[in-house]
Amino acid sequence: MWKTVIRRILIMIPQLFILSLLIFILAKQMPGDPFTGLITPETDPNRIEELRVKAGFYDPWYVQYYNWITNAAKGDFGQSYTHTKPVASIIGDRAMNTFALALFSVILVYLIAIPLGVIAGRYHDTFVDKTIVLYSFISFAIPAFVLYLIFIFVFGYRLMWFPTSGSVDVGLDPGTWDYYWNKIYHLLLPGMSYAILGTTGIIQYLRSEIIDAKTMDYVKTARSKGIPMKKVYSRHIFRNSLLPIAAFLGFTITGLLGGSIFIESVFAYPGMGKLFVESILSRDYSVITALVMLFGFLALLGSLLSDIILSIVDPRIRID
Repeated sequence: MWKTVIRRILIMIPQLFILSLLIFILAKQMPGDPFTGLITPETDPNRIEELRVKAGFYDPWYVQYYNWITNAAKGDFGQSYTHTKPVASIIGDRAMNTFALALFSVILVYLIAIPLGVIAGRYHDTFVDKTIVLYSFISFAIPAFVLYLIFIFVFGYRLMWFPTSGSVDVGLDPGTWDYYWNKIYHLLLPGMSYAILGTTGIIQYLRSEIIDAKTMDYVKTARSKGIPMKKVYSRHIFRNSLLPIAAFLGFTITGLLGGSIFIESVFAYPGMGKLFVESILSRDYSVITALVMLFGFLALLGSLLSDIILSIVDPRIRID
């Protein structure tokens, strides 16, 4: 398996190269530039031109791309024009917030979805199953931004149980217990909001797999041997039903790590998704290209991670 993993990682290199070339060209085709927002009636046009020449904006595109990709290979993604900081430093600060939100959201999604899916599949066509299915349909039908705004209004402004923006309160000393607890406190509302919508697909998949598995020959054989139904579910049905869920796990993790643009924007949560939107609006090419490259790498990593997890859950499956 390790040879296959190494081969898949090597295949990522030309894929990332093609992605970097496309993103760089498309970013350069965007109207305006990072210095356009600096122009005011008092701004000296010659100064703006000096900044553009210094940044290499008038060099041929292939020269700009070569300079950018060679520096990126060394870990230097350039300087952010709007934040006046190294791009790697900006993304690093936001990545920690996105990682915390992604980890909390994924844990919450599976803690909710797996028990509900198992219960719905085991007791299908009962009142409990119909209630869970109704919950799934409602959560699937509600637009994400509507649910997020409702949660902000109800739990943030009306009940004032949770903060409605940011990742930590101002004035807390980093490294203290109060600081870390406050960061967790800021995660609760966006994490729970995402989990309510993120459980729908997992519940439906798991429910369907369990219902189908109950009619399989190996279940009938186990029951005919007198094995209690509880053990049949735990040792046979549940394990086999987890296969499609395991296949999505890698994509779920890396997708959230890539930055949930929508939820971070609505909750004003300072993660990579919100940084991506801000960079597009400000024409900050250095940050845009670096983030898209990171998102692309995470998408490829998610595919590989899903295959690895699937082979671990079921040893009969081997990635190739």
